Amino acid sequence: MRSRKQKGFDLHILSIALGGCIRGEPVQYGITEDTGGHITYILGEMEALSRRDDVDRAEIVTRLFDDERLGREHAIAEEYLNPKLAITRIDSGNRKYLAKEQLAADRAAFVAALIKNLRQRDRLPDIVHAHFADAADVARQIKDALSIPFIYTPHSLGLDKLEAGAERNIGLVDRIAEEDAAIGHAAGIIASSRDECERQLTAYPSVRIDRIHRITPGVCAEPATRSDIDAARQLVAPFLKDEAKPVILAVARAVRKKNLIGLVEAFGRSEELRGRANLVLLAGQRKGLLEGEAEQNEVISEIIDAIDQHELYGSIAYPPHHSRREVRGLYALAAEGRGVFVNPALIEPYGLTLVEAAFYGVPVVATKVGGPCDIVRELQHGTLVDPTNIGEIEAAIIDLLDDKDKWNAAAINGHSGAHSMTWDRYAEKFMMLAEEVVDPQMRSKLSQSYHHLVVSDLDNTLTGCREGARRIARFFARRDDDAFAIATGRSIIEAQRIVREWNLPQPTVWITSVGSEIYWSGNDGLTLDTDFADQIERDWRPQEVERALDDVPGLEPQANYEQRRFKRSYFVGEEGVVDEVRRRLEEDKLEARVILSHGHLLDVLPASAGKGAAMLHVARRLRVPVERLIAIGDSGNDHDMLSICENSVMVANYSGELSDLVGQRGLYVAQRRHAAGALEGIVAYHARSRRNSSERKAA
Repeated sequence: MRSRKQKGFDLHILSIALGGCIRGEPVQYGITEDTGGHITYILGEMEALSRRDDVDRAEIVTRLFDDERLGREHAIAEEYLNPKLAITRIDSGNRKYLAKEQLAADRAAFVAALIKNLRQRDRLPDIVHAHFADAADVARQIKDALSIPFIYTPHSLGLDKLEAGAERNIGLVDRIAEEDAAIGHAAGIIASSRDECERQLTAYPSVRIDRIHRITPGVCAEPATRSDIDAARQLVAPFLKDEAKPVILAVARAVRKKNLIGLVEAFGRSEELRGRANLVLLAGQRKGLLEGEAEQNEVISEIIDAIDQHELYGSIAYPPHHSRREVRGLYALAAEGRGVFVNPALIEPYGLTLVEAAFYGVPVVATKVGGPCDIVRELQHGTLVDPTNIGEIEAAIIDLLDDKDKWNAAAINGHSGAHSMTWDRYAEKFMMLAEEVVDPQMRSKLSQSYHHLVVSDLDNTLTGCREGARRIARFFARRDDDAFAIATGRSIIEAQRIVREWNLPQPTVWITSVGSEIYWSGNDGLTLDTDFADQIERDWRPQEVERALDDVPGLEPQANYEQRRFKRSYFVGEEGVVDEVRRRLEEDKLEARVILSHGHLLDVLPASAGKGAAMLHVARRLRVPVERLIAIGDSGNDHDMLSICENSVMVANYSGELSDLVGQRGLYVAQRRHAAGALEGIVAYHARSRRNSSERKAA
C-alpha cells in the first residue's frame, strides 16, 4: 500500500462531509435542513480538482443511508460523477438519515468503518479536506491512525451563531469546543471571506493565524436559456396576479438564521414594495406545508402566517419545490425585470447565492453580518443592511428599484466580477496549499546569516505584472544570502493569499498591517514577533484614538477585521481630513503615527510603529547593517521606510504621496513598473555596490 504521495504520483484528495443529502446534480437543496450551500461548495470544488492533471483522484466521502423519501441513490456505496470523481458512502451500520444533531452518536461507528475501508485500499489518500467540525474530528482520527494530514473548512461557526443571538445550550457549547479542536489539529484552514478568516476564526483559543487561508469559492452557474426563463415563469405564475412586476428574489433554506420572515415582513409592511414588485421565495424543497423537519415546518408556518396577516396573496410566490433550471430562470427573470436579490440572513458565513445573483446581473441587498461584507465590497453590486432592521431592508430595495443608474452599475459590476470567480481558480489555490501540507519544505531561516535584507511593499510594487513577478521569484530563488521581507498594509492572512496567487517568493519575514505586526517564517509556521509588539505598545491608547476621531467629518471606519491590535483604519472622503485627524490627536495628547495611502486609506498606528520601524527591527534581529538594507515601495504607507533607507527604490508607478522623496540621496527611481521595477532597483544597487567596492580597492 502506498501510504502517502510519492514522487511521480499525483494527489488523491478525499473530501469528507457527514450531513445532508450529498449526490450528483440535480441536488434537492433544502430537502432537509442540512442539505444546503456546503454541498454546492463540495461538488464545485471536487469537480474542478478532478479536472486537474496533478490530481489522480477526487473522492467525496459521506454517510450511507436508506430513505426512500430522500432518494435511493443515498444507499449506493459508490457513485461516479466522472472518471476521476466519486462519492463513497460509508455504511456505519445505521442506515437511517440522521440530522446534524444526531450524527455525533453515529460517529464512532462511521470512523471505524471508514478507516477499515481505507486500510483495504492499494493507495491511501494524500490529504483529507474536512467540511464542518464533525468531519474534522473524523479527519483527525484518520490522521492519528494513518498519518494523513487534513485541511478544515468550517462553513459556519458556533461562536458567531452565539454572537448573533442563538441560545447557549449544551449542543452549541459542544459544537464550539469541537470547532476549536478542529482549528487546533488541522494542518490548514480554508475560509471564504475576510470576516471568517480575521474575525470569526481568530476568536477561537486554538487558532494559529498562519494556518488560515482565504480561498474564494467559485460559482456553479451557467447562462439561462429562454426555456429556463419560461420554466421559471410557469413556476411562479400560479401565485402572482401581475407577473410583469419586477421580482424581489430570495433563495435560502427555511431555517431561522436565514431570516426569510424578516424579508416577508419588510415586503408586507411596505405599501410601496407591494405595489411595485413581486416577492419570490425559494425556501427549500417540501412536499407539504408541515411535512419537513421541525425547524423547517416552524419557519414555513411563520411565513404563511405573515402572508395571511399582510394579505400578500397574489404578490408573493413560494413554490414548494424547484429545479436548478428554474433557479437559473428566476435569476434571469429578476435581471430582465430590473429586480433585486435579497439575502437577509441574521448571519451568513459566506453567501454563494450573492455571487450567483451577480453572475446573472441581479443587484443585491445583503446582510452586513458575515461574508457578504466581502462579496458586496469586492463586486460592488449592491447594498449591505442590518438584517434586524426591517425598515433598512425595505429602503435598500426601494433605492435599487428607483435609481436606474445605481441598478445599472450594480448589475454590470456584479456580472463582470462574478465571471472571474471560478472553481478552477479555487482548485489552483487549493492545490498550492495541499502541496505545502503534503510535502512541507519549510526551513527555519532565523539562524541563517544574511548579507542583505530586501524589504518590499506588496500591492502594485510586486503585483501588477505577471512576468515581472516571475522574474523576481527566479531572482530570489538563486540568492540564499539575501533575506527577503514583505512590508504591506494587508493583514497576514491577506498577504499570504496575495503572495500565493502571484507565485511570489516566500519571505523570511512578514511585516503586515502597515508595520504594526511582524511574523517570522520557521519550521513550525509563522511566529508573531512579541518583542516588537511590546515595543510599540507603549503609549498606544486605541480606545482614546477611536473616541477622538469618532465624529470627524469625511472619516469613515473601515471594516471590523481591518481594526487590528495596533492599527485603526479609516476611509477618507474629503480634503482636509488628514490635517483634522492630526489636530484631534495632538489636542488629546495622543501619540500616534498617521499614514495616508492611495489618497483615501488612512491608518493610525502607535508612534513607534510603521514599516520603517519594523524594517529596522528586522534588520537588527538578522544582524544586517543598515547600509545593506534595500527598501522598495510605491505609495504613502511606504514613505517612512523609503525615507530612512540609504538604498531605497521607487517603482515607476509610484504615487504622488512619494513625490517629495525624488532626489533623496540613495533613492533609485526605476524606469519599469511593479516587480520589474523592483528587480531593476535591486540590480542597480548591486551594480553600485560592486563599483564602490572596486573604487575602494583601487584607492
